[in-house]
Amino acid sequence: MARRYDPGRRERIVDAALRVIAADGMAGLSHRTVAAEADVPLGSTTYHFGSLDELLVAALRRCNENFVQELRGSEALAEGPAGPAGSAGLAEELTRLLGRWFAGERGAIELEYELYLAALRRPALRPVAAEWTEEAVELLSRRTDPETARALVALMDGVCLQVLLTGGTFDAPYTREMLSRIAGGGA
Repeated sequence: MARRYDPGRRERIVDAALRVIAADGMAGLSHRTVAAEADVPLGSTTYHFGSLDELLVAALRRCNENFVQELRGSEALAEGPAGPAGSAGLAEELTRLLGRWFAGERGAIELEYELYLAALRRPALRPVAAEWTEEAVELLSRRTDPETARALVALMDGVCLQVLLTGGTFDAPYTREMLSRIAGGGA
């Protein structure tokens, strides 16, 4: 039997891994469960991803793109340095983006953070988790200095984790105020 040409198979396997993790958590992930979800032979998953860590790296990279795409697509963040008077505008835009993110499907955010936090136990994921932080810092550094950008990213991560872990709701006014304080130098 001839091999079937299937250029999208690798991406379908990554998508299937994300669905498995969303449904069953990290504990439910195996080459077998992903192959079944992707409707591909088990050998396809091991051909494209020699280990589960390789598959998780690809899945985390895919997830990293979601919020970074929002940052990249923001015209307000591409405007250049904010300066002290513009820190409120920077805080407003970041709050708007977080609010939009939380207005979407909560399961998608939970999935992203589950993969992000998996780096605590899986060293292969740490560089990929760091990629998100570095890219977000780089994008925010267009509007502020790198140290402040790093603090803004840390606060956004903290707010997201608190909302997810407590089952709370996103508090836009509080987030805007805290982001504004950081962007404005603590004033």
